[in-house]
Amino acid sequence: MSAEQVSSLCEQLVKAVTVIMDPASTQRYRLEALKFCEEFKEKCPICVPCGLKLAEKTQTAIVRHFGLQILEHVVKYRWNNMPRLEKVYLKNNVMGLISSGTQSILEEESHIKDVLSRIVVEMIKREWPQHWPDMLKELDTLSKQGETQTELVMFILLRLAEDVVTFQTLPTQRRRDIQQTLTQNMEKIFSFLLITLQQNVNKYRRMKTDLAQQPKAQANCRVGIAALNTLAGYIDWVALSHITADNCKLLEMLCLLLNEPELQIGAAECLLIAVSRKGKLEDRKPLMVLFGDVAMHYILSAAQTADGEGLVEKHYVFLKRLCQVLCALGSQLCALLGSDSEVETPTNFGKYLDSFLAFTTHPSQFLRSSTQITWGALFRHEVLSRDPLLLAMIPKYLRASMTNLVKVGFPSKTDSPSCEYSRFDFDSDEDFNAFFNSFRAQQGEVMRMACRLDSRTGFQMAGEWLKYQLTAPVDTGPMNSKTGEGLCSIFSPSFVQWDAMTFFSESVISQMFRTLDKEEIPVNDGIDLLQLVLNFETKDPLILSCVLTNVSALFPFVTYRPEYLPQVLSKLFASVTFEVVEESKFVVSVQAPRTRAVKNVRRHACSSIIKMCRDYPQLVLPNFEMLYNHVKQLLSNELLLTQMEKCALMEALVLISNQFKDYERQKAFLEELMAPVAGLWLSAEMQRVLSDPEAFISYVGADNKIADPVMEDPSGLNRSRISFCVYTILGVVKRARWPAAMEEAKAGGFLVGYLPSGSPIFRNPCTEQVLKLFDNLLALIRTHNNLYMPEMVAKLGETFAKALDMLEVEKNAILGLPQPLLELYDSPVYKTVLERMQGFFCTLYDNCFHILGNAGPSMQQDFYTVEGLASQLISSAFINLNNIPDYRLRPMLRVFVKPMVLSCPPEYYETLVCPMLGPLFTYLHMRLSQKWEVINQRSILCEDDAADDNPESQEMLEEQLVRLLTREVMDLITVCCVAKRGAEHNSSVAVDGDDDEAMATDVTPPASAELTELGKCLMKQEDVCTALMITAYASLSWKDTLSCQRTTTQLCWPLLKQVLPGNLLPDAVSWFFTSVLKGLQIHGQHDGCMAALVHLAFQIYEALRPRYAELKVVMEQIPDIQRDSLEQFDSKLLNPTLQKVADKRRKDHFKRLITGCIGKPLGEQFRKEVHIRNLPSLFKKVKPSLETDVLETNEDGEDLTVLFEP
Repeated sequence: MSAEQVSSLCEQLVKAVTVIMDPASTQRYRLEALKFCEEFKEKCPICVPCGLKLAEKTQTAIVRHFGLQILEHVVKYRWNNMPRLEKVYLKNNVMGLISSGTQSILEEESHIKDVLSRIVVEMIKREWPQHWPDMLKELDTLSKQGETQTELVMFILLRLAEDVVTFQTLPTQRRRDIQQTLTQNMEKIFSFLLITLQQNVNKYRRMKTDLAQQPKAQANCRVGIAALNTLAGYIDWVALSHITADNCKLLEMLCLLLNEPELQIGAAECLLIAVSRKGKLEDRKPLMVLFGDVAMHYILSAAQTADGEGLVEKHYVFLKRLCQVLCALGSQLCALLGSDSEVETPTNFGKYLDSFLAFTTHPSQFLRSSTQITWGALFRHEVLSRDPLLLAMIPKYLRASMTNLVKVGFPSKTDSPSCEYSRFDFDSDEDFNAFFNSFRAQQGEVMRMACRLDSRTGFQMAGEWLKYQLTAPVDTGPMNSKTGEGLCSIFSPSFVQWDAMTFFSESVISQMFRTLDKEEIPVNDGIDLLQLVLNFETKDPLILSCVLTNVSALFPFVTYRPEYLPQVLSKLFASVTFEVVEESKFVVSVQAPRTRAVKNVRRHACSSIIKMCRDYPQLVLPNFEMLYNHVKQLLSNELLLTQMEKCALMEALVLISNQFKDYERQKAFLEELMAPVAGLWLSAEMQRVLSDPEAFISYVGADNKIADPVMEDPSGLNRSRISFCVYTILGVVKRARWPAAMEEAKAGGFLVGYLPSGSPIFRNPCTEQVLKLFDNLLALIRTHNNLYMPEMVAKLGETFAKALDMLEVEKNAILGLPQPLLELYDSPVYKTVLERMQGFFCTLYDNCFHILGNAGPSMQQDFYTVEGLASQLISSAFINLNNIPDYRLRPMLRVFVKPMVLSCPPEYYETLVCPMLGPLFTYLHMRLSQKWEVINQRSILCEDDAADDNPESQEMLEEQLVRLLTREVMDLITVCCVAKRGAEHNSSVAVDGDDDEAMATDVTPPASAELTELGKCLMKQEDVCTALMITAYASLSWKDTLSCQRTTTQLCWPLLKQVLPGNLLPDAVSWFFTSVLKGLQIHGQHDGCMAALVHLAFQIYEALRPRYAELKVVMEQIPDIQRDSLEQFDSKLLNPTLQKVADKRRKDHFKRLITGCIGKPLGEQFRKEVHIRNLPSLFKKVKPSLETDVLETNEDGEDLTVLFEP
């Protein structure tokens, strides 16, 4: 085509690009210009000459960038169809642009340099080494022309390493060819990089002080930075020998550069990557050179200089890198020392520890936290932990921790040097708070490790700090707490000190009791401290909470001096009824709204008493009468304690009564303890209220309209009576137990016989009392469920229309919204009577189900053999489920159904569990399917109609609840059917907003995933079996990645395996297989899910294809499936005489077949495919596989190996 055509097209393109980039252009013009440019790139036959013309130096940077983009587009999408001469022409011109087509290094725009290097790398990916053997020589020649070219060569080498090794954006064979060729030439490449770095750094150092030479110096500096960045891209993966070659010359250079302000960050980055290398210990030994005098000197002086210049972002980033380098050095030392690699403790170990400590005491909280893992590794190390230098460091480390545990450094404040650094590291106070809490927990771990090596020092420091805090005057700081005048808020200087000291003493003292022998424990010192704490009086709830923690921490000393127990009990009981004086003014008809801080103190005291009775029951037993009288006295005043507090104290008594080890005595005690509850619960009025929803609403006051919703609450007392009964039943069921030792259980009259299997049958002393109250409990549950019927909701009073809704706190937890920091402690627990009512319904519902969940483990056969238990539960707990919202259904499944099923002995599966779970699973499947259908419909509608983007919107909450309910249900099914997994399983169903787990690539299900006895029992019943299978497989295409991955790996295959021997209907088999493929379509974009689903589809196809030809029909419907490849796979599968190909090969082949239905992330769905052809093999001849493209000879019929001769 003629030059005129190129010129006129270029003019149009320049105009179009100008319109696109001009902020004043209208939307329509911009779109038209964009369309013109895109169509040009796709269709125009003269892209190359136009691109080259637009890329000329005379054009503006924007136009040149567009010209180069055209050339990149040509290489990426048209290369395979270009004639040979055109490829050569393009390649020569691009090399020409590098040589003389760009501005000088300091003037050229970085985006131009970037796109130019990308074009070269795209050509390399397609032609090197087979068709362009001299590529490295050409780059070397270019770099000799000057700094501008050298920098571009650096960019090319870096981008090549990133594409081929780091991101692996190439077909396997090409990647292998290029990586192997790079490796073969690595010695040359590395020495080229090092020489470039050295020469440019030397020139830069010579000229940087001479003003006349400033631009030249800057140019050399730029090349130095580029060389360091390129090195960083290689150091990560090349053989360690290149890094340590020549007496670790590279490491030495990098250490030198740490003191060169312009190059130090790049040098530290390279050093960090080098020191973090894994690999054979033998190869890593030379890295110990960094502990030598020279390296240590440079590292430390660089740190001091950077820190000495105050807070400048650049220096702070450098300090973070240096800190990481020291951490990585510590890790290498820990790995090498004590292994068989004959490495000794370095002579500079002391110097290393000092510098490391300097980072631990730096004002930046982020730097302090970065050092913790390495301190932990050093204190744990078998050799280093005995080193006198490290032992001498422990007191210094603990001293530093005393400062580091103080929660200061909020980015919004200015009360500490840390605040300034926090503003660089954290976006908000909430962010900082979350970080600090995990940092503190980590410090606790490391302090305990340090105290394992030296308990005495830690204890001594804790004692000194505690004494100091007890005598220091209270400083509430500028902010006053809303709890009362002159009290601390969580930001008060006094409280943050108390808080830190308490955490310190708790960590240190608990470790001391674990580490020292009995006779070595400093009992007198401990008791002295305990007395000081017991005698300390404070009216500040936040400080009192810390005091109580210190009492608990020092309590183990009482085991040596039991005479102090009454004093401890008195202190705790006084705190159970703690009030801030101010609050008592409010006593009207309703209890004063206690603030969270006050409630926490009271709750804290109760839980300390429970903990003491749980962990030291023998110690408390002699004081049982005193404890009992204390509790009776407190219970006699109905208004003194909340129901929860009353029950906590009763729980403590039950725990001690377990120590009677005498069935009759304990039974009599429990009867006496529960008499008031039984009297109330079984009264005629209560019976009427509990069994009639309308009477219940009226009794708890939810049908009233209230004029003053803050102060007035006429039915508060009625509610608290119901709560008291339910809490007490729960406390007794949870805590009353038979003795653990068989002999004691026998002697105390707890053993009633043996099961056929030989396991003992015990009786619980609380059984009789609890079962007496059982009917009314089920009546309450039935009534509570019926409250959700529309006609009952309509009977709620105006004030209480939302009484059955979720609490705001629950909503925020589910949506993952952080709580504002201050409010937590300063606001009243419930602000209005509506919130109180919501809290009442929510807690009541949960606690009723907690009782049912604990009843099985607690009363065992006495509970499971209750007359008609299954039908009683079905007609109470499972009634009116249609109207019960997701947020109520979740806790029911988690706290009642799951524990009950898990603790049920196999004898009762047929009579109790199956009749209950069968209908439940059928119902849950129906419910979840409908919910997910609504969500899917909604997302289809949303695409047409802009949705409300408010993050707290109801829809979002509902969707998240459906997700959480789905996880709960799938977890329940898995636990029932597949694996009896213990505690770790419970954690998975907390409010898990984080879906990170979904990205885990734990693919193959555990080989032992067999069905449990209960699973087999459920699968025998056809309707239950159907419900389970359909739920498991349908859930794969519900939009919850976490649930999909868990179900795929744990549940689907074991269930299907169970029904394989039977005669499955062909339609059912097709449906199961299709469900897995649908799952792939929706979740295929997540690696973990994709791998698990592919594995499951492969298992199903291999196991069932020989019996069901229908599966092949399903396969044939997959988009873009290669029929011949499917035939080949099938024939191998169906021909048993053929030798089986390795499992991985078969699976890979299968995965390639179903690629068409694996979902892609949105960002990749409309991406234009890049096709890079394989070149003739460099190495051993491979049998041509069906998928590889054989490189055709081009139209001139010549061989292409000579394509890129220079």
